[in-house]
Amino acid sequence: MKTLVLFYSTYGHVWKMAEAVAEGARQVAGNEVAIKRVPETLPKELLDQIGATEAQKAFSHLPVATVEELADYDAIILGVPTRYGNMCGQLQAFLDATGPLWAKGALVGKAGGAFVSTATQHGGQETTVRSAHTALLHHGMVIVGLPYTWQGQSNIDEMTGGSPYGAGTIAGGKGERQPSQNELDGARFQGKYTAEIASKLAAR
Repeated sequence: MKTLVLFYSTYGHVWKMAEAVAEGARQVAGNEVAIKRVPETLPKELLDQIGATEAQKAFSHLPVATVEELADYDAIILGVPTRYGNMCGQLQAFLDATGPLWAKGALVGKAGGAFVSTATQHGGQETTVRSAHTALLHHGMVIVGLPYTWQGQSNIDEMTGGSPYGAGTIAGGKGERQPSQNELDGARFQGKYTAEIASKLAAR
Protein backbone atom coordinates (compact mmCIF):
# COMPACT_ATOMS: atom_id res chain seq x y z
CA MET A 1 0.00 0.00 0.00
CA LYS A 2 1.16 3.52 -0.75
CA THR A 3 0.24 6.85 0.84
CA LEU A 4 1.08 10.31 -0.50
CA VAL A 5 1.22 13.35 1.77
CA LEU A 6 1.03 16.21 -0.72
CA PHE A 7 1.41 19.77 0.54
CA TYR A 8 2.14 23.41 -0.11
CA SER A 9 3.83 25.51 2.57
CA THR A 10 4.89 29.13 2.50
CA TYR A 11 6.80 29.36 5.77
CA GLY A 12 7.03 25.74 6.91
CA HIS A 13 4.01 25.28 9.16
CA VAL A 14 2.18 22.94 6.78
CA TRP A 15 5.42 21.08 6.06
CA LYS A 16 5.86 20.33 9.78
CA MET A 17 2.29 19.06 9.93
CA ALA A 18 2.93 16.99 6.78
CA GLU A 19 5.89 15.30 8.45
CA ALA A 20 3.66 14.39 11.41
CA VAL A 21 0.92 13.06 9.11
CA ALA A 22 3.50 10.90 7.34
CA GLU A 23 4.85 9.68 10.68
CA GLY A 24 1.39 8.50 11.63
CA ALA A 25 0.79 6.85 8.26
CA ARG A 26 4.05 4.90 8.59
CA GLN A 27 2.67 3.21 11.71
CA VAL A 28 0.43 1.08 9.48
CA ALA A 29 2.26 -2.11 8.52
CA GLY A 30 3.20 -2.42 4.88
CA ASN A 31 2.46 1.21 4.09
CA GLU A 32 4.97 3.03 1.88
CA VAL A 33 4.71 6.78 2.58
CA ALA A 34 5.92 9.64 0.39
CA ILE A 35 5.94 13.35 1.21
CA LYS A 36 5.91 15.64 -1.82
CA ARG A 37 5.31 19.29 -2.68
CA VAL A 38 3.10 20.83 -5.33
CA PRO A 39 4.80 23.19 -7.79
CA GLU A 40 5.26 26.82 -6.76
CA THR A 41 3.29 29.31 -8.83
CA LEU A 42 4.44 32.60 -7.30
CA PRO A 43 7.38 34.45 -8.90
CA LYS A 44 10.68 34.37 -7.03
CA GLU A 45 10.63 38.15 -6.65
CA LEU A 46 7.42 37.96 -4.63
CA LEU A 47 8.63 34.99 -2.59
CA ASP A 48 11.77 36.98 -1.75
CA GLN A 49 9.67 39.99 -0.80
CA ILE A 50 7.49 38.07 1.67
CA GLY A 51 10.40 36.13 3.15
CA ALA A 52 9.26 32.77 1.84
CA THR A 53 12.35 31.90 -0.20
CA GLU A 54 14.52 31.46 2.87
CA ALA A 55 11.82 29.59 4.81
CA GLN A 56 11.19 27.15 1.97
CA LYS A 57 14.83 26.06 1.88
CA ALA A 58 14.11 23.87 4.91
CA PHE A 59 11.96 21.53 2.82
CA SER A 60 13.31 22.17 -0.68
CA HIS A 61 14.88 18.69 -0.61
CA LEU A 62 11.43 17.12 -0.92
CA PRO A 63 10.44 16.20 -4.48
CA VAL A 64 7.74 17.97 -6.44
CA ALA A 65 4.83 15.73 -7.33
CA THR A 66 3.39 15.20 -10.79
CA VAL A 67 -0.31 14.92 -11.50
CA GLU A 68 0.10 11.57 -13.23
CA GLU A 69 1.58 9.83 -10.20
CA LEU A 70 -1.50 10.40 -8.02
CA ALA A 71 -3.04 7.25 -9.46
CA ASP A 72 -0.19 5.20 -7.96
CA TYR A 73 -1.30 5.83 -4.38
CA ASP A 74 -3.99 4.20 -2.25
CA ALA A 75 -4.33 7.28 0.00
CA ILE A 76 -3.70 10.97 -0.69
CA ILE A 77 -3.63 13.46 2.18
CA LEU A 78 -3.41 17.14 1.25
CA GLY A 79 -1.65 19.80 3.32
CA VAL A 80 -3.32 23.13 2.65
CA PRO A 81 -2.63 26.64 3.95
CA THR A 82 -5.70 28.84 3.82
CA ARG A 83 -6.22 31.78 1.53
CA TYR A 84 -9.30 33.71 2.57
CA GLY A 85 -11.04 30.58 3.78
CA ASN A 86 -10.17 28.47 0.76
CA MET A 87 -7.24 26.33 -0.32
CA CYS A 88 -4.16 28.13 -1.59
CA GLY A 89 -3.77 28.79 -5.31
CA GLN A 90 -0.76 26.49 -5.67
CA LEU A 91 -2.70 23.42 -4.62
CA GLN A 92 -5.78 24.53 -6.53
CA ALA A 93 -3.72 24.87 -9.72
CA PHE A 94 -2.32 21.37 -9.19
CA LEU A 95 -5.77 19.88 -8.68
CA ASP A 96 -7.13 21.79 -11.66
CA ALA A 97 -4.71 19.80 -13.81
CA THR A 98 -6.10 16.43 -12.70
CA GLY A 99 -8.82 16.36 -15.35
CA PRO A 100 -7.28 13.42 -17.23
CA LEU A 101 -7.29 11.37 -14.02
CA TRP A 102 -10.93 12.30 -13.42
CA ALA A 103 -11.86 11.26 -16.98
CA LYS A 104 -10.40 7.80 -16.36
CA GLY A 105 -11.78 7.46 -12.83
CA ALA A 106 -8.21 6.88 -11.70
CA LEU A 107 -8.79 8.01 -8.11
CA VAL A 108 -12.23 6.50 -7.51
CA GLY A 109 -12.40 4.51 -4.27
CA LYS A 110 -9.10 5.75 -2.87
CA ALA A 111 -8.87 7.33 0.60
CA GLY A 112 -8.35 11.07 0.77
CA GLY A 113 -8.28 13.89 3.26
CA ALA A 114 -6.70 17.22 4.14
CA PHE A 115 -5.11 19.19 6.96
CA VAL A 116 -4.69 22.93 7.28
CA SER A 117 -2.81 25.94 8.61
CA THR A 118 -4.46 29.29 9.28
CA ALA A 119 -3.27 32.52 10.86
CA THR A 120 -6.07 32.65 13.44
CA GLN A 121 -8.46 30.28 15.21
CA HIS A 122 -11.34 31.37 13.00
CA GLY A 123 -9.39 32.02 9.81
CA GLY A 124 -10.87 29.19 7.75
CA GLN A 125 -9.80 25.96 9.47
CA GLU A 126 -12.95 24.11 8.42
CA THR A 127 -13.83 25.84 5.15
CA THR A 128 -10.32 25.38 3.76
CA VAL A 129 -10.29 21.64 4.43
CA ARG A 130 -13.76 21.30 2.98
CA SER A 131 -12.69 23.16 -0.16
CA ALA A 132 -10.08 20.42 -0.60
CA HIS A 133 -12.71 17.76 0.11
CA THR A 134 -14.77 19.07 -2.80
CA ALA A 135 -12.05 18.21 -5.29
CA LEU A 136 -11.48 14.79 -3.72
CA LEU A 137 -15.20 13.99 -3.83
CA HIS A 138 -15.38 14.90 -7.51
CA HIS A 139 -12.69 12.28 -8.05
CA GLY A 140 -14.82 9.71 -6.22
CA MET A 141 -12.46 9.42 -3.29
CA VAL A 142 -13.51 8.29 0.18
CA ILE A 143 -13.06 11.22 2.58
CA VAL A 144 -11.30 10.52 5.87
CA GLY A 145 -11.28 13.21 8.53
CA LEU A 146 -10.17 13.50 12.14
CA PRO A 147 -12.76 11.76 14.33
CA TYR A 148 -13.39 12.64 17.94
CA THR A 149 -11.78 9.36 18.93
CA TRP A 150 -8.67 11.53 18.89
CA GLN A 151 -9.37 13.15 22.24
CA GLY A 152 -6.94 16.02 21.75
CA GLN A 153 -9.55 17.65 19.55
CA SER A 154 -11.67 18.33 22.63
CA ASN A 155 -8.79 19.99 24.49
CA ILE A 156 -9.84 23.40 25.82
CA ASP A 157 -6.75 23.98 27.95
CA GLU A 158 -4.82 25.48 25.06
CA MET A 159 -5.37 26.95 21.61
CA THR A 160 -5.60 24.05 19.17
CA GLY A 161 -6.21 23.89 15.44
CA GLY A 162 -8.12 21.15 13.68
CA SER A 163 -11.69 19.96 13.36
CA PRO A 164 -13.55 16.75 12.52
CA TYR A 165 -12.71 17.55 8.88
CA GLY A 166 -8.95 17.37 9.40
CA ALA A 167 -5.97 18.27 11.54
CA GLY A 168 -4.85 21.88 11.72
CA THR A 169 -2.41 24.35 13.17
CA ILE A 170 -2.68 28.05 13.95
CA ALA A 171 0.37 29.95 12.71
CA GLY A 172 -0.29 33.50 13.92
CA GLY A 173 -0.61 36.61 11.80
CA LYS A 174 3.15 36.76 11.21
CA GLY A 175 3.81 33.04 11.25
CA GLU A 176 5.27 33.34 14.72
CA ARG A 177 3.51 30.29 16.21
CA GLN A 178 4.73 26.79 15.35
CA PRO A 179 2.56 23.65 15.47
CA SER A 180 1.98 22.57 19.06
CA GLN A 181 2.50 19.04 20.33
CA ASN A 182 -1.25 18.57 20.46
CA GLU A 183 -1.67 19.71 16.86
CA LEU A 184 1.14 17.41 15.71
CA ASP A 185 -0.49 14.53 17.60
CA GLY A 186 -3.70 15.23 15.70
CA ALA A 187 -1.80 15.15 12.41
CA ARG A 188 -0.22 11.81 13.33
CA PHE A 189 -3.62 10.42 14.26
CA GLN A 190 -5.09 11.51 10.94
CA GLY A 191 -2.20 10.01 8.99
CA LYS A 192 -2.51 6.65 10.72
CA TYR A 193 -6.29 6.60 10.56
CA THR A 194 -6.34 7.46 6.85
CA ALA A 195 -3.82 4.73 6.07
CA GLU A 196 -5.88 2.22 8.05
CA ILE A 197 -9.01 3.11 6.05
CA ALA A 198 -7.03 2.95 2.80
CA SER A 199 -5.80 -0.52 3.72
CA LYS A 200 -9.34 -1.72 4.26
CA LEU A 201 -10.48 -0.21 0.96
CA ALA A 202 -7.59 -1.80 -0.91
CA ALA A 203 -8.48 -5.21 0.55
CA ARG A 204 -12.03 -5.18 -0.79
